[in-house]
Amino acid sequence: MTDLPEIHGPCPPRFAAVKDAFAANFTDAPEGLDELAAAFSVCIEGETVIDLRAGWADTARTRPFEADTLVPVYSTGKAVMATLIALCVERGLLEYDKPAAGYWPAFGQAGKAAITVGQLMSHQAGLPGFDEAIEPGLWFDREAVLERLCAQAPMWRPGSASGYHPITIGYLAGELFRRVDGRTMGTALREEFPGLDLWIGLPEAEHDRVAQLRKPTSAPDLGPVDAVKQAAFLDKGSAPGGRGSAEWRKMEIPSANLHGTAKDIARLVNVVANGGVLDGRTLLSPEVLVEMRRERIHGPDRVLPFDISWAAGLMRNEGLHIFGPNPTAAGHCGWGGSCAFVDPDANLSAAYVMTRQSPHLIGDPRAVRLHDALYAAL
Repeated sequence: MTDLPEIHGPCPPRFAAVKDAFAANFTDAPEGLDELAAAFSVCIEGETVIDLRAGWADTARTRPFEADTLVPVYSTGKAVMATLIALCVERGLLEYDKPAAGYWPAFGQAGKAAITVGQLMSHQAGLPGFDEAIEPGLWFDREAVLERLCAQAPMWRPGSASGYHPITIGYLAGELFRRVDGRTMGTALREEFPGLDLWIGLPEAEHDRVAQLRKPTSAPDLGPVDAVKQAAFLDKGSAPGGRGSAEWRKMEIPSANLHGTAKDIARLVNVVANGGVLDGRTLLSPEVLVEMRRERIHGPDRVLPFDISWAAGLMRNEGLHIFGPNPTAAGHCGWGGSCAFVDPDANLSAAYVMTRQSPHLIGDPRAVRLHDALYAAL
């Protein structure tokens, strides 16, 4: 339990219970999860209606957590990545049901020629990690990573099951995007959404705005470990080295190192909940939204110890019940507890970021408490 810091940001009276829940995460959180700093933002029909923040941007408590404090949100960035891929589908550059190798011939090696874009984005490609352990520094050589993944055979029959790709999906989807769009995802994010404080690849000039995280006190529970989970999470080189370093922040890893604010994450993904519209611009058609959000596969995931209904880059709420009560909601969680989700039934999106990380792989109880309070107030 910690003292309650001053809470900043708008929260209309009808959502007072959300502000109470936000405060309770500081003063009455599960053991070891009391907040150091956090932010929670909700966007409804394109308008930010809640944008709460409180706490300190550093563990020494010398820098207040400001409106422009950036937080690394790890896999929560996959929701942004999925939206960028959907933009390519909207523009006719990609089709979810066409083989990825049709756009990127080298990817079709070693039994991967028939894997569709939709299967790749829903973690069915069988490439959750490397089949032989690598040095963590290899992740900083994008071309070397892609060469190895292209040459590698799937670790299970593609399309037969999902198996969460923690890091590799960012390299694969990022390269697919680059080949059809001509830009990296980091460049496209800045150019397509110039008013949003979101970064895939953070310039060094912005590093002083980044909040300091406190790592989880225990490891996540992956369930029984096999070779697939070992490659995805546990091998020496299963994740990039130097997380939090200047080199890591500057690298573009769409699946793992998005930096941003809760407000602007919620605003960007609101396009998926709000009929494809953001700030008056129609970016995604109803047809593409249906294809993006529909179920691609549902069942026991080979990597995460959950039954998951996967859309094209998003976890669907059906069966998980972590993004409010509506089964059509979908989103993504990040290492340590951050998350973002969209609910087309309510034209609503929300994002939660924090600095004290937890071991929960999905459905951090602090975020779920906020989601439950939000829906109780609607």
